[in-house]
Parts: sequence; structure tokens; C-alpha cells
Amino acid sequence: MPIPQPIAWSPTGTVRVLDQTLLPGEERYLDLDSLAAVGEAIRALRVRGAPLIGIAAAMGIAMDAAHGDVERVRQACAFLGATRPTAVNLHWALRRMERRAETVSASGGDVARALREEAQAIWDEDRAMCDRIGELGAPLIPSGTTVCTICNAGALATGGIGTALAPIYNLQRRGKGPSVIVPETRPLLQGSRLTAWELSRAGVRCTVIADGMIASRLRRGDVGCAMVGADRIAANGDFANKVGTYALALAARAHGVPLYVLAPSSTVDLAAASGASIPIEERAAEEITVWHGQRVAADRVEVWNPAFDVTPAELVTAFVTDRGVLAPDELARTFD
Repeated sequence: MPIPQPIAWSPTGTVRVLDQTLLPGEERYLDLDSLAAVGEAIRALRVRGAPLIGIAAAMGIAMDAAHGDVERVRQACAFLGATRPTAVNLHWALRRMERRAETVSASGGDVARALREEAQAIWDEDRAMCDRIGELGAPLIPSGTTVCTICNAGALATGGIGTALAPIYNLQRRGKGPSVIVPETRPLLQGSRLTAWELSRAGVRCTVIADGMIASRLRRGDVGCAMVGADRIAANGDFANKVGTYALALAARAHGVPLYVLAPSSTVDLAAASGASIPIEERAAEEITVWHGQRVAADRVEVWNPAFDVTPAELVTAFVTDRGVLAPDELARTFD
């Protein structure tokens, strides 16, 4: 089966998304016909992944622009910008849409048409960046080895073939695809529900493990590298990704496994000097204490549920971006 496409324009001009909360049991597409619906879909993780939520937000702004002026565009950007604080791609896309609206309005142009074109450009550019990351990352995977990833940084998280999974798809298309170790990614199981579904659908051999098994699995010695995505990369090379990435990075360092971070240019945030400047989203306690409507933790226990953790730059072997394969200390001057 083909690699999934999680976002599209519907025939009526609304934003069509694959509801990722229902996977792998049900493949259902939703037509989001209002800004509120787009915001709910992002907040509830129906659409997720740093690049993809930026694309979805841009499309939502374009859809809403048919009903208002530049001030309404500003308000819409502020509304969607509050949905997820950690992923910098969201705010990058919204700033781009707002600037485009202001420029076109000042020149007397058609704001609605311009924003539709800008949203499409953001999507098209992300697709091209994914392809480039796949090309650059493929040679980093040693022949005959296995890749370990975490969470989902594939087609379900982007406008193309993914970031961390892009090199795997690149090799798969050439008949050289490696097998992939997929940690489950608690508490919402994006690894087992989404990455394993996506990879198996594309014909890539994958093995799901519990998060607590990562170090033991790497100790076996057949994992050639770890490839992960990022939701925000600071100027010094610290990066935020799904919680559990830091543990994978520590295990990779202990076992001599290279750790590559794969992300588009829009994920680099030079305004964040280090990981300490990255806001970390904390999500509802029920994501941990309740499973399928059943309480699985004792009543009145305290819960800490960060959606992301920060991995320090010294644990990163290299960043793979559309601008090249970069050492952590090369980021600031490359993206300045």
C-alpha cells in the first residue's frame, strides 16, 4: 500500500485531515470547515507532527481568510498559535501567513487568494525538504543494519515522506530498505499506533518494543543508527522531540550508536539559545491515568506529563536538514 497522505484540500476548499487518533483501527478523514475545527484537530492530535501542524495551520488560515480582512488573519494566527507551544514550525508557518496577508493587503491585492497560494507553497516546500532529507540521510544508514526511531516522524507528521523515516523510504524505493525498531512511545503510543502502521503499510519490516526495552535492544549490537525527528532545534544544537528521545539518546551514546536528528529548516529556532529556552507542553493527566475509559492509576496520585523532552547537543552525531548534514556547532552559522 502507498505511503499515507494525512492532509489535503477537500473539493469544497476545506481542510481534509486523516484523524490520527483513530489509527490503526480506523482510517477516517475529516473535513475541517472552520478555524475552530482546525484548532481542535491540532490540539487533540488528530493532526500532529511539527511540520504537518504548520501546514494544517497555514491551510486553516487560508480557508478562514475568505471571511475577513488582515486583522481577522492576525486574530486567527494568534488563535492557532496557542494550540501547541513546543513545535516551532507552527509559529513559523503562522508568521509567514500573517506577513503575506499584510504585504498583499498593503498593495491592494487579493488576500484570500494570496494566502491560499502561500499555504500551498508551505506544503510543497515541506514535501521537497522531506525528499532532500531522505537523500542526505540514506547514506548514513550502514548497509545490512537496523534503524531505531521513536514516536512518528514519517509521512503522518509532514507534508511529504517524513523526516526521520525519509531515508528509510528512500532506501526502500531502491530495494535496500532497512528494518526498523519502533519503541511504542508512551503514553499515546505514536510509535506502535502510527509509525508501525505507516511502515508496515509501505512494506518496511519493523519491530515494536516497549519504551523500557530501548537500551537492552541497542545492546544487541545490530542497530546501525538511531534516527529521530524534532519539534524545535535551539541555536546550540539542543533539541526537543517526543518524550523518551532523551532516553534513546543516552542509550545510543552508551552503546556507540550514532544519533541523527532529521528536520526541515523551519524547525531550527535561532531565537532559542539552548534547550532551556524551549517551552515544553504539558498535557492532561488522563493521558497517563486512563486507558480506553478505564482508570489504570490509583486515585489522587500526582501526574507529570510533558509531551516532549530536550536532548542536549553533545548527544547528537549530526543534524540532517534540507541544507545539509550538519554538526551541532554548524547550525547557528548555517541558518543565520
